[in-house]
Amino acid sequence: MSQTDAPSGKFAAEDPFSLARAWLAEAGASELNDPNAIALATVSPEGLPNVRMVLLKDIEDDAFVFYTNYESVKAGEIIATGKAAFVMHWKSLRRQVRVRGLVEKEEGPAADAYYASRSLPSRLGAWASKQSRPLKSRGALMAEVAKVTALKGPNPPRPPFWGGFRIRPVEIEFWADGAHRLHDRFRWTRADPSATEWEITRLNP
Repeated sequence: MSQTDAPSGKFAAEDPFSLARAWLAEAGASELNDPNAIALATVSPEGLPNVRMVLLKDIEDDAFVFYTNYESVKAGEIIATGKAAFVMHWKSLRRQVRVRGLVEKEEGPAADAYYASRSLPSRLGAWASKQSRPLKSRGALMAEVAKVTALKGPNPPRPPFWGGFRIRPVEIEFWADGAHRLHDRFRWTRADPSATEWEITRLNP
């Protein structure tokens, strides 16, 4: 790990993933709703950016994980480029974390376990929703939910078109509000997602 101005206080950590987990835990005590919400950015084939809110479900030792329908627009854009970015912002803490990296699917035991942990209506909803595609009416969606409920029963398996994405970052930036807009920013970068060495740089506000 190389650095110029060593992070201290709220920025101090052995690695960026433990720091992100610590900040998220703090936010869980003060943020009113969904402290794990992230604004996920992808890019269309035409190069037009797309962003939407999703829920981050795990911060692993080397990656960030969320789950979605693989047939959705965001999934299609991620699969096409293999890249994504997101920001977590906590108004209560006046902090944010920005992440950019390469993406891979999570279709194994972790995806199965997370799907099984969801409420039954949510599991059935994952089967019923043709995410991002046109919908005739709310009634049509609920009819599909009823149909899936009758077909799949009380213990539906994880749909083959639904699973996780693991973002392996090459850049993570931690930002904290400062007086007079003189904010504190530390950027962690590495050559590629498999590298273990990070370079830490303090940035101007």
